[in-house]
Amino acid sequence: MRFWKSNRRFTWLWGTLIGITFIGIGAMQDQFALIWKKAVMICMECIGIG
Repeated sequence: MRFWKSNRRFTWLWGTLIGITFIGIGAMQDQFALIWKKAVMICMECIGIG
């Protein structure tokens, strides 16, 4: 448990780097456009535009 207490200062950095890495992997696989399209459609249905 001493490891987590001593490295607590940079824990957010590792989380941020992992998040950016996974977003980059998804963007390279062209998943961003698909997710964006689904999000827009859900939003339009909830608001009642579409």
